[in-house]
Amino acid sequence: QEQLVESGGGLVQAGGSLRLSCAASGRALSTSAMAWFRQAPGKERECVAAISSSGITTYYKDSVKGRFAISRDNAKNTVYLQMNSLKPEDTAIYYCAMAPYLIAIPKTAHFGSWGQGTQVTVSS
Repeated sequence: QEQLVESGGGLVQAGGSLRLSCAASGRALSTSAMAWFRQAPGKERECVAAISSSGITTYYKDSVKGRFAISRDNAKNTVYLQMNSLKPEDTAIYYCAMAPYLIAIPKTAHFGSWGQGTQVTVSS
């Protein structure tokens, strides 16, 4: 059973940056598609970024394009989410998720393994 552990969340002012990390154990991250989802209070969980196992294909939610960047280091079994130019509307719990392969528009049901989440709060 794979385990995903997120880190790097915190409180930041609008316009600031954070880098989230997700460390995987129990299954080689290199053979899996990975994604970052977020869930704000009262809202559905949504995918903000995803990356194929090879790292060649990526997906970004429109509202984060140009601000967020997903990357992976398969040797370290870790995936990252670099978040720049943060906005108050980016405030949410951010979750790392794993799936056998990447689909065009990532949905929660496609991902079988999840981390516990890390809180990101952006103040105005």
